[in-house]
Order: sequence, then C-alpha cells, then structure tokens
Amino acid sequence: MKIAVITDDGTTISQHFGRAQHYMVCTVQDGQIIERELRDKMGHRQFVTESHEHNHETSADARGHGFGAEADRKHGHMIDAITDCEALLVRGMGRGAYLALQQANITPIVTDIPTIDDAVMAYVNGEITDRTDRLH
Repeated sequence: MKIAVITDDGTTISQHFGRAQHYMVCTVQDGQIIERELRDKMGHRQFVTESHEHNHETSADARGHGFGAEADRKHGHMIDAITDCEALLVRGMGRGAYLALQQANITPIVTDIPTIDDAVMAYVNGEITDRTDRLH
C-alpha cells in the first residue's frame, strides 16, 4: 500500500496542506516502510499568479473558503500526484481539500503526530486518530 504525507523537509509532516511543497509517498509491505519517494506537490505558491480564491465577492461559495469550481480545480491539481495512494496524512487542511481527497478515493487523515514514519506506522497499525477538529 502507498501512503502519502505532506512535508517540506522529508522528515516531518507539514502543518498546512495547501502550502506544503512535497509529498513523501511511503510504500508499506508486511507492516514495514520499504520505500520512500519525495514528489513535488502543487500548492499556493503555484497559484499565486492566478486569481486568488480569497476574493470572496467573486468566488464565494456558501460552504466557505476552499469550495467552488476554482477551489475544486486547484485541489485536483494538488491531488494529481498521489492518485496511486490510499491515504494522505496531514497536520492541517481546509474542509474543501479534505472532501476533494475523499471524492478522489484517497482517505485524508488529519493527525497530531509530527513525524512521517511515526504517523505512517500509526496508520498502518490502525492507531491513528483523524483530528477533523483541525479542519479550517
């Protein structure tokens, strides 16, 4: 199984899905991480030249920030790099991105575990808690 984790340094889980620069994709077999692959991740820095979604007058959605056609497009670009993964572990993200991952058949997990290896193993062992209270 492949599990993606957002990261900026390859060791710790980033605090914000949209701003993270990379995914660390961990391949797990027989309860062990057997391979790690650092993949680039689209994020806010690539979208800065486009109309930014915080212009609520023109792109507001009744559900709040992170929803609507433009947000869906951005989330799709961010998710493209991990469509071969069954889960994504993050330490913080918006509700729109969380739902976009679910729609892409990737299980999003918001965790308070700071290191990639510890979080991946907690997921594999069924010992991770999805902290949806951290969605914004």
